[in-house]
Amino acid sequence: MTRTPLFVSLLAAALAAALPLSAPAQPARAAAAPAAATPSQLVLANSTRIIATLERRRDEFSRDRAALNRFIATEFEQMFDRDYAARMVLGRHGRGAAEADVALFADALADSLMARYGSALLGLDSGLKVRVKAETPLRGGAIVKVASEYLRRGGEPVPVDYLMRRSGSGWKVFDVIVEGVSFVQTFRTQFDAPLSRKSIAEVAADLRAGRLQADPNRQ
Repeated sequence: MTRTPLFVSLLAAALAAALPLSAPAQPARAAAAPAAATPSQLVLANSTRIIATLERRRDEFSRDRAALNRFIATEFEQMFDRDYAARMVLGRHGRGAAEADVALFADALADSLMARYGSALLGLDSGLKVRVKAETPLRGGAIVKVASEYLRRGGEPVPVDYLMRRSGSGWKVFDVIVEGVSFVQTFRTQFDAPLSRKSIAEVAADLRAGRLQADPNRQ
């Protein structure tokens, strides 16, 4: 199934917006907030910041892809509970897998996402806004689902949901769901065949080498 360019752009923005406010790139005043911030507050603050930064620096990023890549790398650095998200993507292939292999796959997947989605962010509507609709605790509060909408000029709102879990002292995202399509499920389906033929370490190496890509258009 082929996803629309809007889907890819919004998935890129949603993934980037999952970064905790405590990342080194944030100003000191913003960095002090995460201890008391709720998952909904994190989603709204980060989504709004990402969109504003892209709009402000769109011309620069269009001319200088290295600057765009640095921006994306900073945003992706701490956005996910990488190992947990990787195990979710690995699914049955990750059962009993060594932590080192899962870490290899997690890092390779994150790097592939950065390379894949950087340019897609430039295609976002400059009038895009974000509205948080609800925060729902799941599994006794161990996981929280934050339901949001990306509001477009002249278009219907696009639902974007975040699944978050507490990791260390704050909340981190392990799945993003755009228009009902789960990041985890999409890539679990995509990588199922390669992981059936090869080891986790070999698939991670293929991702690193560009022989495989994290592509939401592939099922």
